[in-house]
Amino acid sequence: MNHRLLSLLCIAAVGCSPSEPRTDAAAGVAERAAPAAPAPDSAPTEKVGPVVVFLGTSLTAGLGLLRAEDTYVARLGELADSAGLPIRAVNAGVSGETSAGGLRRLDWVLREPVDILCVELGANDGLRGQDPDATEANLRRIVEETRAKYPDVRILIEGMEAPPNLGPAYTSRFHAIFPTVAKETGAALVPFLLQGVAGIPELNQSDGIHPTPEGHLIMAHTVWPVLEPLVRDWYAAHPAAAREAR
Repeated sequence: MNHRLLSLLCIAAVGCSPSEPRTDAAAGVAERAAPAAPAPDSAPTEKVGPVVVFLGTSLTAGLGLLRAEDTYVARLGELADSAGLPIRAVNAGVSGETSAGGLRRLDWVLREPVDILCVELGANDGLRGQDPDATEANLRRIVEETRAKYPDVRILIEGMEAPPNLGPAYTSRFHAIFPTVAKETGAALVPFLLQGVAGIPELNQSDGIHPTPEGHLIMAHTVWPVLEPLVRDWYAAHPAAAREAR
């Protein structure tokens, strides 16, 4: 399977919403309920560490997985624990979400304090051929509004790709959204969330689109090297929490 087709399949994965009719091969997986994720205001209180909120699409929600523990969000919590840097991971993924939708529900997501915000949005914009300038503006506003409410927040942008059928000019412009927003806002960047997972049959569910638990584990290992410094930075600024975490 070539790289351009991989990109198309990756984007199709996050374009499915349970409320929308399905006529494609993703229907069987998309209709399965995603594992119940904690609401953004229900981060575990028994753990020490930064509150890390994952604002995203079905990739973050874990569409098609049988257990919430198999999402890359939950796996990142395990990696953080193993590194002696426990986090309070909050899964705020919604199937079919766009950058505009994420921006609209941002106030709700930010009702409780957030120490680190991981943003996995924009792929559905690409699937629908939306204006990349609008997507970029939405992501920028998410960063700005989060920082306006929580000035010390650390932010990580998780990049995706646009479907190749929209043409090279569009896909190139879309690809540039994520590094541009990260660079201009000072956010951390994961260039491509599905690196090493997209298009590999054994790492995706029966539709060839949504990652399996093993795929989600690879996604976690893709994100952790970028997230870890943000977590360490938070602990450095909170020595009491660092002592408690030991």
